[in-house]
Amino acid sequence: IQGCFHQIAANNYFNQKVDVLCCDSFPILVNEVVSSKNCDLGVMAIENSIAGSILQNYKLLQQSGLNIIGETYLPIVQNLIAFPGTKIEDITEVYSHPMAIYQCYEYLNTLDNVKLIEKEDTAGSVKEIKDNNLRNKAAISSDLSAVLYDMEVIAPSIETNKENYTRFLILSKSKLDRPEQTSKASLYFSVSHSTGSLAQILTEIAAHNINLSKLQSYPILGKNWQYYFYVDLEYNSYQDYEIMIEKISKKTTELKVLGIYKKGKP
Repeated sequence: IQGCFHQIAANNYFNQKVDVLCCDSFPILVNEVVSSKNCDLGVMAIENSIAGSILQNYKLLQQSGLNIIGETYLPIVQNLIAFPGTKIEDITEVYSHPMAIYQCYEYLNTLDNVKLIEKEDTAGSVKEIKDNNLRNKAAISSDLSAVLYDMEVIAPSIETNKENYTRFLILSKSKLDRPEQTSKASLYFSVSHSTGSLAQILTEIAAHNINLSKLQSYPILGKNWQYYFYVDLEYNSYQDYEIMIEKISKKTTELKVLGIYKKGKP
C-alpha cells in the first residue's frame, strides 16, 4: 500500500519518486511484472537483518522467469503514528504488522494498558486509523505513511535495534545490457545426494576469487530431504565469474542464474 517500505526502497534505488503500482502480495507483484503492461519493474523484499530470509520469495523468483537487475538496502525506521495532537498517554491500541510490533517490543513495553493489534501491513494500519477516524489509536509505520495520510509521528524511531536493514531486489523481464559492469550474481542450484557434492561447488567458487555472501537452502518439492541452494556471489572480475559458472555447471544437477547486477551498499 502507499507509504510502505517497498515504496521508500523504490524511491531510494531510483533516486527519485516513482509511480508505484501497489500489490497485496508477493505473488501478485511477480505476476504484474511478468504480464502487466502497467509496470516496468518490481521491488521485492528478500531478507531482513533481524528476521532473516523471506523463504517463499526464493521459490517465486525461481518460478517467475524474472531477472534480478539490482538491489538496495533500506534501514527500517519504525514510528508511532496517530492523529495530529494525540498524546502518547491517551493511546489505547497500537496497530501494525506482526514483524513491526516485534521490532519495537522494548518501546511498546513502556506503554501502559495498550493493546497490540496485528494487521497485514504497516502503512495500511495508518490508513485504517485515518479512514475510520480511530482516535486514541496508533500505528507503527514509516514516516512516509504519516505524510501521505496526513497523520503525525508522535514517537519517532521506536525500533529496538537501530541496525535493522531490509534488502530489496529490483526485478525485470529483461537482463542488463552490460554484464561486464556487474559485481554480484544470484543463482540457485541442486546437486546429487552424495557425499561432498555441495563442498565441491563451494570449493570451486572460492578457487575463482569469488565471495559467497549468502547460502540459503530450501526443499525440492516431491524429493524428501533434497534441497535447492540459493547463493549470492560477489566478484571483482566478470570473466572470473563466467569461468566459475562453467565449472560448477558440470557438477550440479540443475543450475539457474536469477540475475547479475551491481552490488548495493547497506
